[in-house]
Amino acid sequence: MELNKLTIKEASEGLKKGEFTSVDLTKACLERIKEVDKKINAFLLVDGEGALKAAAESDKRRKEKKSLGQLDGIPYALKDVFCVEGMKTTAASKILEDFIPPYSATVYEKLRDAGAVLLGKVNTDEFTMGSSTENSAFGVTKNPWDLTRVSGGSSGGSAAAVAADECLFALGTDTGGSIRQPASFCSTVGLKVTYGLVSRYGVMSYASSFDTIGPLAKSTEDIAIILNTIAGYDEKDGTSVPYSSRESRGWRDESRSKELGSSRLARARSNNNLLPDYTKSLNKDIKEMKIGLPKEFFGKGIESEVRRVIEKAIEDLKKMGVKIEETSLPSTKYAIAIYYIIAKSEASSNLSRYDGIKYGMSAISKQPSANSKLDLRSVYTKTRGDGFGPEAKRSIMLGTYTLSAGYYDAYYKKASQVRTLIKEEYEELFKKFDLLISPVSPTPSFKIGEKIDDPLTMYLSDVLTVPINPAGIPAVSVPAGFTKDGLPVGLQIMGPMLGEPKILQLARSYEEINKWYKRKPNL
Repeated sequence: MELNKLTIKEASEGLKKGEFTSVDLTKACLERIKEVDKKINAFLLVDGEGALKAAAESDKRRKEKKSLGQLDGIPYALKDVFCVEGMKTTAASKILEDFIPPYSATVYEKLRDAGAVLLGKVNTDEFTMGSSTENSAFGVTKNPWDLTRVSGGSSGGSAAAVAADECLFALGTDTGGSIRQPASFCSTVGLKVTYGLVSRYGVMSYASSFDTIGPLAKSTEDIAIILNTIAGYDEKDGTSVPYSSRESRGWRDESRSKELGSSRLARARSNNNLLPDYTKSLNKDIKEMKIGLPKEFFGKGIESEVRRVIEKAIEDLKKMGVKIEETSLPSTKYAIAIYYIIAKSEASSNLSRYDGIKYGMSAISKQPSANSKLDLRSVYTKTRGDGFGPEAKRSIMLGTYTLSAGYYDAYYKKASQVRTLIKEEYEELFKKFDLLISPVSPTPSFKIGEKIDDPLTMYLSDVLTVPINPAGIPAVSVPAGFTKDGLPVGLQIMGPMLGEPKILQLARSYEEINKWYKRKPNL
């Protein structure tokens, strides 16, 4: 039995039965990392000693019949934008090459308290800005299915590590498709959650009003198991959804807020135990479910092989009794434009904290004589000039421009207004349909270096995932098959706010037809 190839569910059952230990499981993953990671470059940091210590503690708990649940003893990886106290966190940027945070992200603490075993940190585009992991200061992460191709981005390290069986699951971030697109490229399952469902506290931001935290795993069932642990209100995160999914129809309702009155936050804190068990919806019947096909997601630019795979997936769903009907989202054509205006504006604001003074890399040398000609402006410009890569610099320039006094109304304000229209359009559509489906990406994984010198072409690789983030709704990428060249293709399933149970229900039913998620790359 190759333990590192197990799903969370399989590994959890094996641990419970005593067929192997968490130390055995963790050693298998560490050996796999040692064996294949030089080929794919998924991991930036491996904490073998810490992982084995956590695994031994898990085994001790299990022996004493004090297991913490399904994630207890399960090895996983974190995208290198999640702060872990005392562990280097770089955001794949030279400017934070030696940064060690003094605090931890809420999601890490939740996983730690659930007994999950952290193996280390995985690669990402610098500050999560990219679609291929080529913007990492520490080298591109290669696709386990074809080492000449990208793993996607920005959570390319997370997707590649899961696909290569270096860990049982990983966490990533999704700002405009950064979980779903690499999940599609690497044939893993990746969930972009409803904005605010999972705490962003302690996770380095790209665009704060778009960023979401989510899991990448080997199956939909595993995604549900992880979500049971990481979802929930967090008072440290001002954008955290204050009510449980049982109140999903009322958490934005003014009358409901008035009813709760001054006890609103107290109720919100106590309501985390009312969050649904996401595994409970997995086996529900999907017959009579009504699914919309937005025609804008199936237009020009979709490669023929991607279209073929997705059309086959649609036919499979129809055979299962799902009602599928074409529909329209006219605002989709504006999504890329408004996304990059708002995202780059927020990015330029978020990156302003890296000034060479507070933390991270600094142009100020330890040699006093070398600093004699440095004024404050020089410290800023030299630190950022040497520390940031091309995409981060591009974000600063574009964002600062669109936020400037002469252009704010013409660009940022207008984009924000269109964003509201996109959101409302999705809300109206979900009054008619249970879910929407589409391809995740117009193409399968592309060659390393193919798009890196053409930012506009690279941005368009996210054309089918970006519209979801302005709307704030959840979406999942589930393996749908392979091109004739053996490259993975993902099916995107979109739902209404806090509609994760229904999304996972359809995803699980679909993946059990062909079991594409069980097919492994040959490394």
